[in-house]
Amino acid sequence: MKRLILLVVLLAGVAGAQAQTVTYNHDAAKMNQITVMETGAGVLKPELYYRLFHNRYRKRAASTNKLSYRTLSGVHLYNQVDEAKTIDTALVKRAEIEALNMADRQIDLAWLAEGDKVNKTMERFKRNIDRIVSAGGSPSDRERWTEYYRVYECALSAVKDAYMPNAQRKKEYLRIYDDVSKQNELLVRYLVSRHNAALASDLLAATDSRTVNKSSIASNALGRWNSARRMVRSSNSSGSDDDGNGEESVNR
Repeated sequence: MKRLILLVVLLAGVAGAQAQTVTYNHDAAKMNQITVMETGAGVLKPELYYRLFHNRYRKRAASTNKLSYRTLSGVHLYNQVDEAKTIDTALVKRAEIEALNMADRQIDLAWLAEGDKVNKTMERFKRNIDRIVSAGGSPSDRERWTEYYRVYECALSAVKDAYMPNAQRKKEYLRIYDDVSKQNELLVRYLVSRHNAALASDLLAATDSRTVNKSSIASNALGRWNSARRMVRSSNSSGSDDDGNGEESVNR
């Protein structure tokens, strides 16, 4: 039984092999056309057909072959090797420079150098703002100056978070420091003016509330005059005469 199955399989394989035959029909015209298109060698046949229907292609087929394009492409690619190396070198240098820039931008060295000075100026500005109401200013004035303080706080935060080199960051810190110093000077002048105005108002109020007693002033002046006269008489009693009318004469 097994031998019978094996024999059937072998016969089926032989029959299949005999059924799959390969045929090849050579077409010289197509072969010539492919040769001309690829390498530019050979001629296009039949001559009459190409002359009548494809005369323009017949004239330029050999010069526009794919081999010439492949050769030119290889030449261009070879020339691009040096350009690629140049570009790669430039990119490597640029990457090194950018790495240094990133390191310079990530560490805020400018704040380490100028931060203490800026913080002290901001603290003085805040203390002076808190003195506005006690110096005689209004709450609206204090709120206005507080808005200035918040603006500078926002500016400092923006510079700290910005992606910029430390040299530029230092310039921005110093610019903010100058602005805060100028505003602080203006605020001090404002506080002084409000304080002087309050003192003047108190003095005027005290003057308005005082009553003037002219008789008391006159009697006090007369008493001081009499006291001074007696002192003079006592010092000159040895060489002076009094006629009883309040006038003195001196013996010479």
